[in-house]
Amino acid sequence: MWELIRANQRRSAMLVIIMAALLFVVGYAAAEITVGPGAGPIGLLIAFAIWTTLSLVGFFQGKTLFMQVAGAHKISKEDHPRLFNIVEEMKIAAQLPAMPDIYIIDDPSPNAFATGRKPEVSAVAVTTGLLAKLNRDELQGVIAHELGHIKNRDVLFMTMIGVMLGAIVLIAELTTRFLFYGGMRRRTSNGGGQAQIFIVLIGLVLIILAPILARIIYLAVSRKREYLADASAAIYTRYPEGLAGALEKISGSKEKMKRTDKVTAPMYIINPLQKLSATGLFATHPPIDKRIKILRGIGNGAGFAQYDEMYRSVSGSNSSIIPASALAEQPAVAPPSPTTGTGAVPLAAAAMVAAAGISAPATAPEADTKINRSRDATNAIWRSRNYRFISCPCGATLKIPPDYTKADVFCLRCKRLHRVASA
Repeated sequence: MWELIRANQRRSAMLVIIMAALLFVVGYAAAEITVGPGAGPIGLLIAFAIWTTLSLVGFFQGKTLFMQVAGAHKISKEDHPRLFNIVEEMKIAAQLPAMPDIYIIDDPSPNAFATGRKPEVSAVAVTTGLLAKLNRDELQGVIAHELGHIKNRDVLFMTMIGVMLGAIVLIAELTTRFLFYGGMRRRTSNGGGQAQIFIVLIGLVLIILAPILARIIYLAVSRKREYLADASAAIYTRYPEGLAGALEKISGSKEKMKRTDKVTAPMYIINPLQKLSATGLFATHPPIDKRIKILRGIGNGAGFAQYDEMYRSVSGSNSSIIPASALAEQPAVAPPSPTTGTGAVPLAAAAMVAAAGISAPATAPEADTKINRSRDATNAIWRSRNYRFISCPCGATLKIPPDYTKADVFCLRCKRLHRVASA
């Protein structure tokens, strides 16, 4: 696993250099065609300043900004014990150094994403729709996938390379607007003849092509890292069917996310803004049917080698998705116990789970129903908003808003009077 992370870091560094080169080319060309010949170095400085500012914001405030854009609410263990327990299990299975913060998004569309600049400062967000539709094994698979992104250092890399892409697009858009609103006419009418026109045209071609090339690189890397996160999830849970079933339910959902945009959409386990059948250079995620087929083809207890073999079989590719050194390092782990019928943490992590005092919640089929899961997800949102709960003997649960000032409240079902102060 550590070799896989190191290989990811080496590839990430190379891609960051390529994206930085594209950014500086765009900055140089933008200055040359908007200011004049010889102004290229000024464009380099401006491009560097924009990139530095966006990178600092993304590095230190990226997690907070992403959660605010998504409309996510941070929860504690008391708000949703089942979800918290699953994240704890997968945190130990992934051997993360710190427990990720947990957020819930009040949205009926099932989805999830992870963010954070490093494993010590990370977070995972799930929608209420995901909590309602998935059983425990499926939810565990999704959480394992997202923690796989954190473990593999995908989150920071995708944030930083996304910042570079945003800077390239920003400079290119400002330059093209300047040219189309009269800048081209002013630049060519100031003298210089055909040489001046040639410089402007070359710069304009670079301005147009660089954002397209940068986006193709960004999306190609994003698709590959989704496969790696799927492989990690299969190892953490030892039950790939859990994630396969979750992907099937998420992709089959008809609900549209109420609050998302082009910035946050690629971060989700399935892009909510892109058609599931989308393929090619501009697809943010691999095809869902291929991801499911690979997971269901490797079997319980599979390791990286089994996943890589099935990936090459399904995709028809001769190249591996996982570095050779990581394939040699990572053995297959034992499958889950047939007596439980559910996924679990790997054997090496099971002892740590027990030592940490984490007890698995009851997973009796009659308790794990969609109605109960929907209720728990909704209640977690209310608790995150500081609502107080009063359980009435008639079976009703009264939700008291934080700004409620009266001392008593009636149960609408049985008309019983409750003291709010004792809630």
